[in-house]
Amino acid sequence: MAYADEPGHSGPGDAIVDPAGQGPAIWFQQMDAARPQRNRVHFDITVPDDEADARVRAALGAGGRLVDDSFARSFWVLADAEGNEACVCTWTDRDDREQ
Repeated sequence: MAYADEPGHSGPGDAIVDPAGQGPAIWFQQMDAARPQRNRVHFDITVPDDEADARVRAALGAGGRLVDDSFARSFWVLADAEGNEACVCTWTDRDDREQ
């Protein structure tokens, strides 16, 4: 994919980004507890804020379920039928939430 550390952000909790600015940022999160049978990888996919609702609806329409939308506009937590989670994220309200 040719992704790289975001300039100035190369720590283990930072995203990797598409240097061309075309693809979404991707984070790899450490899980709180070991989950040997599921959720071995949890993706956060950042999309433009005007695409987030359509992406969430598409995931739900494909059989996913909504786990948490309490931080909606910043991110939605979704899961597949086996309970594997992923987040659809935007940059909307993210700075306000981190304070």
